[in-house]
Amino acid sequence: MPVQTNRPGRRLRAVLAAAATLTTAGALIAALPAGAADGHHAGSGHPAGKGRYQDVQLLSFNDFHGNLEPPAGSSGQVTEDQADGTTKKIDAGGVEYLATSLRTARKGHPYSVTAAAGDLIGASPLLSGLFHDEPTVEAMNKLDLDVTSVGNHEFDEGAAELARMQNGGCHAKDGCFEDGRTFEGADYPYLAANVTDEKTGKPILKPYWVWKHNGVKIGFIGVTLEGTPNIVSADGVKGLKFHDEIETVNKYAKILDKQGVKSIVTLIHEGGVPASQSYNYDCDAPGAGSGVSGPIVDIAKGITPKVDALVTGHTHNAYACTIPDPAGRPRMVTSASSFGRLYTDTTLTYDRRTEDIVRTSVKSANHVVTRTQDKAADMTALIGRWNKLAAPVANQSVGHISADILGRGAGTPEEPLGDLIADAQLAHAKSLDPKTSLALMNPGGVRADLVYKATGSEGDGVVTYGEAFTVQPFSNTVNLADLTGAQVIEALQQQVSGGNEASPKILQPSAGLTYTLDMTKSGAARVVVDSIRLNGAAIDPAATYRVAMNSFLAGGGDGFAALGAGKNPLVGADDLKALNDYLTANSSAANPIAPPKADRITIIK
Repeated sequence: MPVQTNRPGRRLRAVLAAAATLTTAGALIAALPAGAADGHHAGSGHPAGKGRYQDVQLLSFNDFHGNLEPPAGSSGQVTEDQADGTTKKIDAGGVEYLATSLRTARKGHPYSVTAAAGDLIGASPLLSGLFHDEPTVEAMNKLDLDVTSVGNHEFDEGAAELARMQNGGCHAKDGCFEDGRTFEGADYPYLAANVTDEKTGKPILKPYWVWKHNGVKIGFIGVTLEGTPNIVSADGVKGLKFHDEIETVNKYAKILDKQGVKSIVTLIHEGGVPASQSYNYDCDAPGAGSGVSGPIVDIAKGITPKVDALVTGHTHNAYACTIPDPAGRPRMVTSASSFGRLYTDTTLTYDRRTEDIVRTSVKSANHVVTRTQDKAADMTALIGRWNKLAAPVANQSVGHISADILGRGAGTPEEPLGDLIADAQLAHAKSLDPKTSLALMNPGGVRADLVYKATGSEGDGVVTYGEAFTVQPFSNTVNLADLTGAQVIEALQQQVSGGNEASPKILQPSAGLTYTLDMTKSGAARVVVDSIRLNGAAIDPAATYRVAMNSFLAGGGDGFAALGAGKNPLVGADDLKALNDYLTANSSAANPIAPPKADRITIIK
C-alpha cells in the first residue's frame, strides 16, 4: 500500500459519515457528559464517615500523548534513585499497565478522584494519531478519568475537533473508522478556564468542575499555558484567546469559594524542571534548594491560597514539591513525567467542619507504572481492536537503521535524529528547488527515538511507517522560504534569547551548517556569529538563502519570528513523507543508515 501525503486517518476510514456538528469554538461549551457535575466516578458509595477529617485520594497524570502501547527506547523508561546513591532505569508505561496501576491504587479508597493536566492527546503514536486520538479518549473513559485540563496539544486540530473529542461524533473529513460504531466522546469534562472565544469572550469549555461524594466537595479549575498560541499552529488556535494563568485561576477560585466550595485543585498545563531527573527525588529534602525551577514556580507563587494543590504538566518532568503560596504557606505542586510512565498519588485531608483541605496533611508521591504487573484485559482488547485497523499502514517498512537513532532520548541540545530529519527535509526541498541551501528542524517536533531493536514482527533495524509516524506525528508540511543571511543568524540567536533564553530551543541543522554555541554567555551572545559556516563558507548577512523548515517554524512558531519572515514561500509535502522517502532512498537491509554524529553544533559550557 503506497504511503500517501494526506491526513493519515483517511487511509483507513471505513464509512463516510456526517461531519461533526460542532464546528465553531463557541460550540465547545455545549453538553458535558451526564453526571459531570456530581463526580460520576466518585468512590464506591460507602457511607460518609462520622469523623471530622476525611482523606481523599487524588490520582493524577499528564502528557499522555496517546501512548497506548508501551513507549519504546528512552521514552519508555524512568530513572530511579537507589539507596546506595546510584540510579537505575526502569521500563514503564503503556495504558494496559496504567489502568492496572490506577485500579490497584484505588482499592481501599472509597473517596478517590482521578485527574489529568492536559496533552492527553496530540503528538500521538500512530495507533492513536491515525484515528485522530479516538482510541486514547476511549482508553481514558475506561480508566475512569474524572476530569482533565486542556493542554496545548488538545488544540493541534483546532477548536471544532476538540469539541468532537468532548462530545463525540464522526470526524469532519475522515468520517467514522468502524462500521456500526460512532465515536462517543469523553465521559470526563475538559476544562479550559483561560481559553475564550474571541467573539463572545466566553470560555470555550467549562472553566471548573466540582467533585462531590458523601458531603465532600472538591473543585477543579483547568487551564493551559498562556503561551499556547506560540507553540501550536495558527489554524489550531484560530478564533481563540489565551489568558494569564494566575489571573484566571484566582478569578474562578473566588467563584468557587462563593459557591461554598472551599477545597480547590488547579489542573494546569504548565510546569517546571526539577533539580534531578529521578522520579523519586525528594525536592523538599534539606539542602535540595527550591527543588524545581521554571515557569510553574512564579505561577504557583501567584495563585491564591484558596487553591490547595496544583497538578501540572507540559515539561514532561516528574516532581512532587511544595512551593509557597502568596501567604507563604507550603502548597503541593506535582507532575507525573509523561507518556503514562508515572502516576501521582496525593492524599488530601478534608475537614468536614471548614470544608477545606488541611494543607499541612497533604502528602504526595509519584509511582512507576511498571511493566511487571498484570495487563488490564479491557485495554489489551482496545489496543488489539485499533491495531487491527491500523496494521495495513503501520507495518509498512520504510527503511533500515544500524543502531538506535536518538531523538528526545539523546538528552543533548543537538540530537542525532533531529539532524537526520533536517537532512531529510533538505533532500525533499532540493527535489522541489535545487537552490535550497539548508534545513532547520524544531526540537519539539522530534517526538521519539528510532529504535533498532525488533518490536512485534518487525526485524531488527527495520523502520516501519508506524515508528516513523511516532517520531513525526504532526502532519506539518515541508516549507521553503528565502531568508537573508542576517535572518538566518537572527533565527539562530532566537534559540537562546527572548522567550527561549531561560529554556533554549536548539534548532536541528541539516548537514553543512555548523557553528558554536557559547553557553557561558547570555542571550543572543551565546551564538558565536563568526563561527557560523554553510558548507565551509561564512554566512553572508546580505546574501539570500533558500531555507527549508516545517510549516510550524515557517509560521514563526516556538519564538522564531525570523523564520516566519521568509519570502517567496513554497509548500512541499508532508514532513513524514519527506522522512520516509529519505529513509527509503538512503537505506537498505544491507546498507542501513547509521546514527548521525550530531557534531554540527559545538557547545561551550
